[in-house]
Amino acid sequence: MTCIAGWVGQGPDPDRRLSTVAAMTAAMTPNSPVVHGSWLGEGAALGFPGPPGDRPVALVENGEVVAVIAFAGTLYGAEDVRRELSSRGHRWGPGGDPETVLHAYQEWGADCPVHLDGAFAFAVWDVRRRRLLLARDRLGVRPLHYARLGEGLAFASEPKALLVDSLVAPTADADGLRELFTQIKTPGRSVFRGIDEVRPGCTVVLADGRLTRHTYWRLESRPHPDDLETTVATVRRLLGDAVDRVLPDEPAPSVLLSGGLDSGAVAALAARTMAAREAKPLLTATGTFLGYAENFRPDNVRATADAPYAAELARHLGSEHVDVVLGTADLVDPRTRLAVLRAQDRPTPFAEMDVAGYLLFAAVRERAEVALSGEAADELFAGFPWMHDDALVRAGHFPWVAYEQAHEKSRDGLGLGLFDRGLLRDLDLRGFGADSYRRAIGEVPQLDGESGHEQLMRRHCHLHLTWWLPRLLDRDDRIGRATGLDARMPFCDHRLVEYAFNVPWRMKSFDGREKSLLRAAVAPLLPRSVAQRRKSPFPVNQDPVYARMLQRELAAVLDDPAAPVAPLLDPAAARAAVGADRHDGQDWLGRTNIEFALQLNTWLAEYRVQLAI
Repeated sequence: MTCIAGWVGQGPDPDRRLSTVAAMTAAMTPNSPVVHGSWLGEGAALGFPGPPGDRPVALVENGEVVAVIAFAGTLYGAEDVRRELSSRGHRWGPGGDPETVLHAYQEWGADCPVHLDGAFAFAVWDVRRRRLLLARDRLGVRPLHYARLGEGLAFASEPKALLVDSLVAPTADADGLRELFTQIKTPGRSVFRGIDEVRPGCTVVLADGRLTRHTYWRLESRPHPDDLETTVATVRRLLGDAVDRVLPDEPAPSVLLSGGLDSGAVAALAARTMAAREAKPLLTATGTFLGYAENFRPDNVRATADAPYAAELARHLGSEHVDVVLGTADLVDPRTRLAVLRAQDRPTPFAEMDVAGYLLFAAVRERAEVALSGEAADELFAGFPWMHDDALVRAGHFPWVAYEQAHEKSRDGLGLGLFDRGLLRDLDLRGFGADSYRRAIGEVPQLDGESGHEQLMRRHCHLHLTWWLPRLLDRDDRIGRATGLDARMPFCDHRLVEYAFNVPWRMKSFDGREKSLLRAAVAPLLPRSVAQRRKSPFPVNQDPVYARMLQRELAAVLDDPAAPVAPLLDPAAARAAVGADRHDGQDWLGRTNIEFALQLNTWLAEYRVQLAI
C-alpha cells in the first residue's frame, strides 16, 4: 500500500518545500517500513513510493524531464493499455503502473483516466505546461485530498498530511461537525475546513492559478433489455471477470471471509481461478471474538454468528482458513485504538468494528499482501434491510438515516446520545440531512419512461453507491494502508457496477429477498447454508466486561475538567451512561454512544482541533 503527497505553486525556499513534502509522506506512514522518495522541480515538489534519493517515474525528452508522477494504487488490465500505447509508438522502461499512467497522460492528456482501470489516485506534474492533474478511480476506492494554498495547492492521500508544517490549520467548523455527526458523506468534502477531496470518477486540474474540476465517469441510466436468466448469467460472468482482474499472480492472495453471500461469492470465484492457475490454495480469514459463536445471542441486525458459516465454506473450497479471535483486551488497547483513529483521521460511531477490522487486517497481513473483500455487494444488489422496508424507502430521506431514526437510542443520530441537545439543535442535523438528500437525488440519472417504485428504487441504489459506499471504501483503504494490507474490492469493478445499477428492481428482488439477483448468480458455487444465509453485519463483542470498561473510561473523561469533549456533552446523559447497570453485552447502540464520545475526545486532543462553531 502506498500514499502520495505534493505541493505545487509559489512558496518557501526549495529546501523547506522538499522537507515539508517528506514530512507529509512520513505522517501517513508513521509505523510502516515503507519509505518514500521525493522530487523537486521549479514550482513543484512531489512525494512518491520509493527509497529516499530514488529517481521518480518521469517522462524524459532530450534529457529533460517533461512530466513526473506520484501514483498510489493498482491498475488492472494495464497490459491492454500498454499494448494500445505501444501501437501508437510508446516505448517502455521498468516503471510499471506509474509509467503506464504517464504514457497515457502523454497520449490523452487530462482525459487519460478514461482509458485506465483499477483502484488508483495519482498526481501528474506537467513541467512544460506547469499544470497539475489530480485523478481518482471511478468508485473512489483510493482517496485523494487537496487544499488551496494561495494560487497553489497541496495534495495527499490522507488529510493528516495536509496538516503538517501548518499547511492547513486543524479546524472543524459547523459543516465539519455535521459530517462527523451524521452518516452522510458529502462527496468532495472532508471534516477539516480548507481540505477538499477529489470526487470518485473525477479529475482536478491546477493551471495558471485556476482550479477546474471534471467528471470523467458517472453512473448513467440505460434500458435493461436482458431477461432474468440472461441477467443472472451476466452478473456471474462480470463478477468472475472482476475477481480475475484483481487477483495477483504472486504472491498468493487472501479473502476476508464473513461466511455470508458476498465474501463467499468472491472466495468461491477466487478459488476457482487459482485452481485453474494451479496456484497455492486460497487463504481465507474470519474475524470473531472469544466465545462469540458458542455464546452468540441475536440482536436487531445479527441473526447468526459468522464463524460456523465461514468454516463450512472454507471446507467446501479447500482453502487454508484462519479464525482471527479477538478479546476485550484487544479492543480496548489504547495504542491500537489510537492507530485506528489516526488511520481514518476522524472519529466514527463504529469504533469497535473499526478496531476489530484493523486487527483482522493486521493478522491477515502477516500471511498475505493482498486481501479480497465483498465490500459494495450490498450497495449493488440491495442487501441492506432498510432497502426492503417500504416506510423507510418512502421516508423522503437517506434510508439508512431513516433506519437510525427509527431506533430509540439512535433517533438523533448514531452515537449522539450523550451530546448536548442545544449543540445538536444549533447544528440542525435534520435540516442538513434534508438539504443533502435533495442534492443527492438531484444527481440521480433518470430513465425515460420509468416511474413509480422502479424509479424510487433506482434513486436509492444511486444514493447507496454515491453517498454511502464512499465512506466504507475510505475506511477499508485507510485501515488497509495502516496495516500494510492491499484490500481489493471486485464488486467495485465499474463494468459490473454499470450493469447492476441498470437492472430493474423487479429483477434485483425477484424472489422477495435481499440480494435475490446475486444469490441466484452465485448459489451454484456455494454451500446451501451460505447461499441462503441472511445478511449479518460485522460482529460486535458481546462480552459484558467491554461495556463496563467503556463506562470507566467515560467516567475518567467526565472527571477531567480539561477534557476537550466535555463542553460538547450533556453531563446528565453522560453520567447516566456511566451509571447504567445493563452489562449483558447486548446494548451495542448504548455502547456506540460512549465509544463515539471517547473517540471524539481523543481526536480533539491528538489533532489539536480548533472548533469554529
